[in-house]
Amino acid sequence: MTTDTSEKGLETLIVRSLIEEAGYVAGDSKNFDTEHAVDLSKLVEFLNTTQPDTAEVLCLNEDGPQRLKFLHRLQGEIARRGVIDVLRNGVKHGPLSIELFYGTPSPGNLKSQELFAANIFSVTRQLHYSRDATKLSLDMAIFINGLPVATFELKNSLTKQTVEDAVEQYKRDRNPKDLLFQFGRCVVHFAVDDHEVRMCTHLKGKASWFLPFNKGWNDGAGNPPNPDGLKTDYLWKEILAKQNLTDILENYAQVVEEKDDKGKKKPPKQIFPRFHQLDVVRKLLADAEARGAGKRYLIQHSAGSGKSNSIAWLSHQLIGLEKGDKPTFDTVIVVTDRRVLDKQIRDTIKQFAQVSSVVGAVTEGSQQLQTFLQQGKKIIITTVQKFPFILGEIGDEHRGRTFAIIIDEAHSSQGGRTSAKMNIALAANGAEEEEETVEDTINRLMEARKVLPNASYFAFTATPKNKTLEIFGTSVPEGGKVRHLPFHSYTMKQAIQEGFILDVLKQYTPVESYYRLMKTVEDDPHFDTKRAQKKLRRYVESHDHAIRQKAEIMVDHFHEQVIGHRKIGGEARAMVVTSGIHRAIQYYHAFGAYLKERKSPYQAIVAFSGEHEYGGQKVTETSLNGFPSNRIEEMIQKDPYRFLIVADKFQTGYDEPLLHTMYVDKTLSGIKAVVSRVWWKFEDGVISGCIEATQPAAGTAKEITP
Repeated sequence: MTTDTSEKGLETLIVRSLIEEAGYVAGDSKNFDTEHAVDLSKLVEFLNTTQPDTAEVLCLNEDGPQRLKFLHRLQGEIARRGVIDVLRNGVKHGPLSIELFYGTPSPGNLKSQELFAANIFSVTRQLHYSRDATKLSLDMAIFINGLPVATFELKNSLTKQTVEDAVEQYKRDRNPKDLLFQFGRCVVHFAVDDHEVRMCTHLKGKASWFLPFNKGWNDGAGNPPNPDGLKTDYLWKEILAKQNLTDILENYAQVVEEKDDKGKKKPPKQIFPRFHQLDVVRKLLADAEARGAGKRYLIQHSAGSGKSNSIAWLSHQLIGLEKGDKPTFDTVIVVTDRRVLDKQIRDTIKQFAQVSSVVGAVTEGSQQLQTFLQQGKKIIITTVQKFPFILGEIGDEHRGRTFAIIIDEAHSSQGGRTSAKMNIALAANGAEEEEETVEDTINRLMEARKVLPNASYFAFTATPKNKTLEIFGTSVPEGGKVRHLPFHSYTMKQAIQEGFILDVLKQYTPVESYYRLMKTVEDDPHFDTKRAQKKLRRYVESHDHAIRQKAEIMVDHFHEQVIGHRKIGGEARAMVVTSGIHRAIQYYHAFGAYLKERKSPYQAIVAFSGEHEYGGQKVTETSLNGFPSNRIEEMIQKDPYRFLIVADKFQTGYDEPLLHTMYVDKTLSGIKAVVSRVWWKFEDGVISGCIEATQPAAGTAKEITP
């Protein structure tokens, strides 16, 4: 039998699979009402079957004013609310409440199972969607009860056409003003070939942004080989299966309305989960449902993975898990230091239900947290600083209840008085650990409390330390030893290859430093070369003269190579990453002085946590910058501010499109590294150092290294 390698062959394969295996029915382009963008035949059939009295009142079986009035109403509601909300909640038309989709049936509820079975999932080939005489068509579309859900442009690489050509076709040939392609009219638009899948939720012509919807392969982009078919058949065999697509519509897809800091509404965004987001949440839910409370999960998702949405979707669905009519978790606690995430989780969950009494955000202190726990709030959002209190409460006061604790480790900032006090309290013998991060703090607390049988932990982090892997990872015996692996991963390699992180190695420039030192103690058996080198390096690199010299290098480079070449249309910003708060403040003053000397129009902003003593005075980022901390992200986007000098803030999870260049003045090693090795040698009275870069991270880096 000859294989059909054309787009029509791929189209036939997908349609046959959906109809024969997934239970879809075939649609006909002739039944597509271009004036209202619905499959009229399937819409009428669904309403006649499930709501016959309503269908009769609306006179759906005849082409008359009553039916036309309803179709106008339906179109207006989709335009106003989007098809996702219309499918979930139906429409009101006069005195009538019209259901347009029946969701996942309750276990054991025969009536809800019958109603779900009455839904009509249909697939239409070569859909003629245009209202004008051109009769333009696209390869394929999926409808639920006559309402459009997804469109498809299909390509086959064997004909030298790829997913890129499908994307280009959407951008070039599909007019976003056509009713079918208007915002909110469809849930998603797929560009597909036999190797890859891309998706877009808002067509904007050339500005359309297509995201990868691939499984990943070898820790990178793309899809694994499929011995049983095409690499992309998971799309129609798994994702578009009736129950799975219903799950996406009920629990993931949504239109998000946001406001800026001034309360002004932003344009709405429609969200559809990327493959790894859908995959991780579903796998976590399945495992938690099967195993109950008392387990630990490590989710290693790189920057660019969309962790905020993954955490929000997981939070919302964990509270719905049940086993034997009893909830698996009484309360979900989200631990984070991110102000944005706090709001985003609440906003995301509110898309699905009225939850004002269900979600509690701790804004005042431990007493408020204790009150929320006593009230039995379903979802509590709190900060890392409350983590010790949480472990104490759920291990002692609330032992009879079960908890899911979601920890957003990777984006937490650390610094200032609060963290220092916490470190001292947690460290052995009260000694403060050097450079202890929030991740270290959580690990230390987890080790101290051991496993609480009434709590499961879901730790999200981009690049876990070994200790984090040991505490939260999955134990796998291997060759007489035990390896600890993440439960799920979306790697930095995949994020880079999919375009969510810039590969800094393309722009990486190390700057070496050399020190000539006098060795005055001969053959001292107690002389610790390593410790001496570390202290010498810290002294030399933090000297005001050294800071000033490096500040001049950075400022000059930025003016000449970034602004001078009009990067990002002359709007480029730079970040200066320092090794600590004292160093950041030194740089802030050095930048200020040199920018004035240069008669530069630009200024710097400094970002660090807490209050710090400098030059005999107590200073904060607010007192130095002259505006509140919560305005830093807003102000760096405005002139005259072009430099953001940071100490353990804004380094991960910070998305700033104007950030073009990163200057790093700290030894990068382990999980924070843009580099994999830092080596130093002490020879003939000279310490020399070099950084070998092999592991990329977010941003475009210009390294200033010791």
